[in-house]
Formats: sequence, structure tokens, C-alpha cells
Amino acid sequence: MVHVESLQKYALFGGLLPEEIESVRPHLAVMDLAAGDYVIREGEPNGRIHFILEGRVQVTRRGRELISFGEGDTFGEVEVMDVMPAVASIHAIGPTRLAVLSNRDLHELSKSEPRVFAMLMMNLARELARRLRRMDEMFCDQGSEPPDDMGCPPA
Repeated sequence: MVHVESLQKYALFGGLLPEEIESVRPHLAVMDLAAGDYVIREGEPNGRIHFILEGRVQVTRRGRELISFGEGDTFGEVEVMDVMPAVASIHAIGPTRLAVLSNRDLHELSKSEPRVFAMLMMNLARELARRLRRMDEMFCDQGSEPPDDMGCPPA
């Protein structure tokens, strides 16, 4: 069982009242993982947002370690929005517990709780925009020549 209080720390639930978060809770599944268990494999369908309740996960792409996430972080948002195969693999570093919200459950929420769904989508868009901004900054800080469609401010 996932408690409302533990969900309030995730950006996706920003601006929602406790009773609105409560309406999402029945749509969440809980997943327990052991060290080395894969949650997502690069190139395979995902269609779920994952909330790390306990533990840590490692993100890899093409065998290269990119980043790790821990309690309070989310992942899988990109594939929920664009319904394409996962761009990276994610596996548990140690014992890990996740709450999972699927595309199907988001669709159900859109019908039963349109205001909550709208807030979730707005928060999701905001979080993805923040991540894109961080990636742009990291790319520009590397000193690489950006592609024509990506302008980096002068250093």
C-alpha cells in the first residue's frame, strides 16, 4: 500500500490536495525488486511511470551508465508521453520498491477525475521541460558544437 503522504513528495503530484492524491492511489501498483532486476529494458515498450519509494536504480543506454535515481525520483515519463520503446534500461541497484502508474490507469483517471488528470499532465510536462533544460545545459557545458537546431548561449 502506498500512503498519500509518501506521494506528496513527487513533483507529479504538485498542486493536488490529499483527497485528490487519494483518488490516484487505487490506480498504483507496487513492484518490489532485488538487486539486478530490470524494470525497463532499452528498446522494449514501457507505458508506465515509476515512483521510487525505497532503494535505487541505475539507468544505462547502449551499455553505458548514465545516472542513478533514488527515493523520491520518478522515471518512465517519456515513454508514457510518446508511446515509443524505452530509450534506456533501468535496473535496481539493491532492494527497491516502486509505485507504478500505467498508461491504462492514466486513461481511466482522465475519465473519472479530469481535474486530477489535467494536473498530473501539467506537472508531467513541467518535469519533462526541466529535464530537457538540464540536458541542454549539460550539452552546452561540454563545449561540443551543438546541432544547428540547438542553440547554446555563449560561454
